[in-house]
Amino acid sequence: MFRKILIANRGEPVVRIARAAHSLGIQCVGVASEADRGASWLQVLDEVVPLSGKAPRDSYLRMQQIVQAGVQSGAAAVHPAWGFLAENPRFAALCEAHGLTFIGPSPAVMQRMALKWPAKASMRAAGLPCIPGSEGLLRDVEEGVRVADEVGYPVIVKADAGGGGRGMRRVDRPEHFREAYQAASAESQAAFGNGALYLERYLTGGRHIEFQVLADAFGHAVHLFERDCSVQRHHQKLIEEGPSPVVTAEEREHMGRLVAEAARSIGYHGAGTVEFLRRADTGELCFMEMNTRLQVEHCVSEEITGVDIVAEQIRIAAHEPLTLQQDQLGIDGHAIELRLNAEDPHANFQPTPGRLKEFHIPTDAGPGRVRVDTHLQAGDTVSPYYDSLLAKIIAHGRDRQEAIETLSRTLRAARIEGVSTTAELHAQVLASAEFQNGDYDTSAIPGFTLPTA
Repeated sequence: MFRKILIANRGEPVVRIARAAHSLGIQCVGVASEADRGASWLQVLDEVVPLSGKAPRDSYLRMQQIVQAGVQSGAAAVHPAWGFLAENPRFAALCEAHGLTFIGPSPAVMQRMALKWPAKASMRAAGLPCIPGSEGLLRDVEEGVRVADEVGYPVIVKADAGGGGRGMRRVDRPEHFREAYQAASAESQAAFGNGALYLERYLTGGRHIEFQVLADAFGHAVHLFERDCSVQRHHQKLIEEGPSPVVTAEEREHMGRLVAEAARSIGYHGAGTVEFLRRADTGELCFMEMNTRLQVEHCVSEEITGVDIVAEQIRIAAHEPLTLQQDQLGIDGHAIELRLNAEDPHANFQPTPGRLKEFHIPTDAGPGRVRVDTHLQAGDTVSPYYDSLLAKIIAHGRDRQEAIETLSRTLRAARIEGVSTTAELHAQVLASAEFQNGDYDTSAIPGFTLPTA
């Protein structure tokens, strides 16, 4: 096991990784930008290396500076958490080149899965169903027009190197295809340095279902069941739950087995997530992409399985065999997570940085249990330079209704002053008939409407 690791991130991810590392007897080194100097979350670290700059591009995205911090501090490994450099194969390779173990998959596997079409081809070869579309990258707009006619409208063109909704355009009519293709390619080139696109049939009213996997270097892989992440805004997740209200036990067993085998077949090591879109018309789960890192919402899977995914991830990176067996894993109750952000939903979710005059989220609102993952406390400042996440609130109940009730009570009892938050949005979603019944999809936020002027 590692003696010391460096956590190449900031805020809540650092607190989460440090908690798991310390449980394994590992010391934690952190990095802090100029904007984060003196932040309260740095207290969870055993050592802090200052970074120059404030904005991410000048601090947390400077690979050489972070690797140097790891080498000079005597760390044996680097944990990227999520965001920033977590899925950057160049960063993983740079760590390895300087004798630092990257806590994640190999650079080669990461590169393969980062490009959406090679990832889709790999998963199809492993037996996972995929969304109908092009057989590879589109050579040009004319091929795109032809494939769209064959697949049938609506279609969506996607950046091969894309993410977060960038380099993506929905096309409903043939006469709009060329314009959408050019716009998506240009946006992808500007954002990722790669303008390559592929095409899929656009499936309306689907559910976003993802399976958590763990795989070691000895050919063992397991899945930790699924999460439903269909409550979204512009492809950004707002609420996640597990298990999904629409996935049957038979589907869960079948797809979980395929997902674990797929991870094993590509030589994947560590924690990862395989994402699907559940078709509204057929109910089929179709592969979308694989995230080669720890997900923000991994807490949901931890709460229903009792597995510390971060600790397992670190053990795998330390070349220890996976001790979990699939037949030993089961689902205990139901868990729902919401991402409480310093944003104003009534102003197009504009971030609302500022000082937290009061910040209290109770963990005893019951009847189920509550977990709050945060890096903040009263008196802290929510920085304008970084992600607006205040906390992840995860409620576990004996069943879905108890989890909803527990999360709703926790929101009502929370006291946060100094910044606007998304608490009202989450309360409306949880109380909505659509969410209560489990009858929602990615097309709209359940129960939430903006006020009329």
